[in-house]
Amino acid sequence: MFDRLRGEGPLRIRLDGGCRQGGLRFANRQVTADLSRRGFVAGMATSLLAAMVPEFARAQPGPRPPAESAPVLLTNLRLFDGRSSTLRDGLSVLVRQGRIQSVASGKPPLPEGAQVIDCGGRVLMPGLIDMHWHATLAAVPIQVMLAGDIAYAHLAASAEARNTLMRGFTTIRDAGGPAFALKQAIDEGLIAGPRIYPSGAMITTTGGHGDFRASSELPRSGSAISSQERDGGSMVADTVDEVRVRVREQFLHGASQVKLVGSGGVSTPRSPLDMLTFTEPQLRAAVEVAADWGAYVMSHAYTPAAVQRSVRAGVQCIEHGHLMDDATAALMAKHDVWLSLQPFVSDDDSVPLTGPSREKQIEVFAGTSRVYPLAKKHGLKIAFGSDLLFSATLARRQGVMLTHLSRWYTGAQALTMATSTNARLLALSGLRNPYPGKLGTIEEGAYADLLVVDGNPLENLALIGDPDRNLVLIMKDGSIYKNTMRG
Repeated sequence: MFDRLRGEGPLRIRLDGGCRQGGLRFANRQVTADLSRRGFVAGMATSLLAAMVPEFARAQPGPRPPAESAPVLLTNLRLFDGRSSTLRDGLSVLVRQGRIQSVASGKPPLPEGAQVIDCGGRVLMPGLIDMHWHATLAAVPIQVMLAGDIAYAHLAASAEARNTLMRGFTTIRDAGGPAFALKQAIDEGLIAGPRIYPSGAMITTTGGHGDFRASSELPRSGSAISSQERDGGSMVADTVDEVRVRVREQFLHGASQVKLVGSGGVSTPRSPLDMLTFTEPQLRAAVEVAADWGAYVMSHAYTPAAVQRSVRAGVQCIEHGHLMDDATAALMAKHDVWLSLQPFVSDDDSVPLTGPSREKQIEVFAGTSRVYPLAKKHGLKIAFGSDLLFSATLARRQGVMLTHLSRWYTGAQALTMATSTNARLLALSGLRNPYPGKLGTIEEGAYADLLVVDGNPLENLALIGDPDRNLVLIMKDGSIYKNTMRG
């Protein structure tokens, strides 16, 4: 099928006879790969560097799991299954081929070659889920994202993916950014990281949150795209037809849901928090396209007007909503819309901001203490997310953000939200769900994404905020990435 012609030039492909059909399949795979080639190459660089430079490989924390993991039997544990409000004792959990094979009383028959792990009476719980994470933006300063080499951002995201997993977050929903290649590299075992539900580029309007274009890139003309659009961070759409195209593009890349920007934002200095972006028909166009793909739309919206417009257009999940009022919460409850909320409570939860962004940041902090009681009053379906951005130091507070929920919830309620409740929201991806098995729970047939906690997080949620010390075992898909209980 493949012949190298004489000379030292590049490989040229000749398709002959019975090889033609296979060649076409090969070409199709190449075209598909090219959709995210720039990001993929950058994301692979860390793995290639590790292969070429042994010292770099030795510097990476934690063991690399084998391609085929042996069965694992976890014994002597206290079980938080992701749903119950109490712990259960006297159980063993058998993991095989990446799934939980059984949760049984006593000790089940041991499969050949199985590894037995005595948890020493510690708590076994599902891996955590973060519903608002930016895998390629979390650890890189905004100045680098706007003016630096995108390849560096992908390399940093590769390292941060492992860090995210080692904090106990085995699944994240990416709320905007070029994460497709990173997801591919993690799924193929090239690098360690959480499961990723990618949204692709967040879709905004001219002047909306996420429109970081320089003045020199305005006015927009013809089909020219900006550097931020070319790199996949955000896409600008100002008509109904443009919205449809941009949403379809994200699903073409492999999005499991799409994110539209319905209002201004905090970190975009030129977009006032109270501004409205898309019209209701434009939002509805996105919702219709997402439904055609069997998925859903999440809308970035803070104010009552922005949230209400999104709800009327059929959006199924509101991101943020910190400034909503009672009437808006009642409307969300009437339409059974999810609220994906982030517990920002102080300056410790954000990078330092100045000027208009600082004023918006203070407004959101104040809104946090009002929106949780309001959401509880109306019985809204609430998801947990952290939305930490632009700082590797800040990203390490991912688990600390979860502990903030203790202001409004018990430990069991907070952990249920960050496991099985978040998994229910992930399931809205429907036919576009990249991981259609059970997540966020410990039961037969569920994905084997598990944590062992040294202490009882239902009684002391603060344990989750110090994963280096308190998470003594981290398992994802049946593979062990951390185990300090040996011996």
